Amino acid sequence: MNLEDFRTYKDAMALGEEVWNIVEKWDKFATDTIGRQLVRAADSVAANLSEGFGRYHYKEVIHFSYYFKRLFIRNPNLAHQGKQ
Repeated sequence: MNLEDFRTYKDAMALGEEVWNIVEKWDKFATDTIGRQLVRAADSVAANLSEGFGRYHYKEVIHFSYYFKRLFIRNPNLAHQGKQ
């Protein structure tokens, strides 16, 4: 099985691209403060999934799944701050 076969990974990659496209349109202040943090968080969702996928031990997979979950909870808050 390949990482690219997982829908969640594809969705995480699409999220990263969408966030990049949105943040590029923001003004300089919003981009420098919230935008960069939001882009890094969105990009790391797919990165953590990828890293967790390559693990062979159950506890390691769970460890990276927690990172993934926290990033999804955090991203909407950052996006809301960037809109204001």
